[in-house]
Amino acid sequence: MAISRAQLLKELLPGLNALFGLEYARYGEEHKEIYETEKSERSFEEETKLSGFGAAPVKNEGQAIAYDNAQEAFTARYSHETIALGFSITEEAVEDNLYDSLSARYTKGLARAMAYTKQVKGAGVLNNGFSGSYLGGDGVSLFGVNSSSARVGHPLVNGGVNFNSPTTGVDLNETSLENAVIQIAAWVDERGLLIASKPRKLVIPPALQFVATRLLETNLRVGTADNDINALKNNGSIPEGYAINHFLTDTNAWFLCTDVPNGLKHFERVALSNSMDGDFDTGNVRYKSRERYSFGWSDPLGMFGSSGSS
Repeated sequence: MAISRAQLLKELLPGLNALFGLEYARYGEEHKEIYETEKSERSFEEETKLSGFGAAPVKNEGQAIAYDNAQEAFTARYSHETIALGFSITEEAVEDNLYDSLSARYTKGLARAMAYTKQVKGAGVLNNGFSGSYLGGDGVSLFGVNSSSARVGHPLVNGGVNFNSPTTGVDLNETSLENAVIQIAAWVDERGLLIASKPRKLVIPPALQFVATRLLETNLRVGTADNDINALKNNGSIPEGYAINHFLTDTNAWFLCTDVPNGLKHFERVALSNSMDGDFDTGNVRYKSRERYSFGWSDPLGMFGSSGSS
């Protein structure tokens, strides 16, 4: 339906002092703090994890060398979505508007809507990471929950399991953050070899920003009268500090980006584009924005997450 003069009544009359509602500031591209962005030339992308080899055994004198087999562990698939929105303005509404270019004003609103959707979809991978309804290539959710909503971790080729979440959800505090750093350091590859993984950055909702500041930026331990150093800061345990994501829906959940490669990824199939055309019969002018992309993860060890205690 086109925007007509009936919907712009005040803009057709003299004496209007201001038009507002489309000039709000908006949060930036917060997904870039979490995702690695790559270009795509296909309707979908797939990435396969390889298992590698186990630890090398001792070869006794005179005996034959041992041989091992490598294999594929699982495949992650990214299916691109088309995101599009438009609006139409009647010829008469354009002619009779007294104040501002209708197209310029509503194009700003269109850009705001497109940007909002991208951030919601980007944060959605973390928001749904504890749900068994959103499974990855290894058959469980980002944080190791299966379709029966049980925390089972991420299965390995050698029969072991990696966990990238605490046994039960814990709130963000000194102890839980230190335990997460220790747990990440104990991760192994598909054949059970340690992978020397470390956290890089803490990702939090706005409600936890003051807790994160006290945990990562003070020189001494918080919440104690002892004169102990802040080990998290002193050791550089989380070197990139913290980032706030305003689109996280759980105010208690917190996440750690790790240095494990090929973790969370954002594929851009078609970049954001804007276009317009006119309808000869009606005189209406139509505007639209469109882009294609996908958010997901390949290696779940690229992220550690806790849903909080409540």
